[in-house]
Amino acid sequence: MLERQTGETSVKVVIDLDTAAPPQNATGIAFFDHMLDQLGTHGGFTLAVTARGDLDVDDHHTVEDCGIVLGTAFTEALGSKAGLARFGDRTIPLDEALVAVSLDLSGRPFLVYELDLPTERIGTFDGQLMEEFWRAFVMAAGVTLHVRKISGRNSHHIVEASVKAIARTIRDAVTRIDDVMPSTKGSL
Repeated sequence: MLERQTGETSVKVVIDLDTAAPPQNATGIAFFDHMLDQLGTHGGFTLAVTARGDLDVDDHHTVEDCGIVLGTAFTEALGSKAGLARFGDRTIPLDEALVAVSLDLSGRPFLVYELDLPTERIGTFDGQLMEEFWRAFVMAAGVTLHVRKISGRNSHHIVEASVKAIARTIRDAVTRIDDVMPSTKGSL
């Protein structure tokens, strides 16, 4: 478990990459909770994110801080990274939406996020906040993540397909294949 408190938010994350459990996410942002549920479920790991934030201002601080804490907790859960597959690459459909994702547990944070959502809002949720979430996650976790929309007309479907693709890509990258460090440098 990892906690972070600021003047804007209070975030607690529990993540166990080796055990699947029903999602338990409560951030006060319904669509975002739905996406976090998808992440844990399709990633095959335990994920519980609890957050309180200044939602009266907007959802930005809560979403971004959840990304920071989740990324930090994710890195801690990985341990030394020895034996991990390291890379993941998936293309996932959701109805008309198709999203491709590639991930490297490189220790080098970098995000390419090309979803081009047709609508700004998904219900009451500001769709561009998912990019902020993933940017915060990538920076805290030290991973390289590429997310690209291949097709899609429905913003909900596009974002959900992207989260499911990221989840499956994480699942692939954290698979233990041996006990060797997956790098010619000897560390990640």
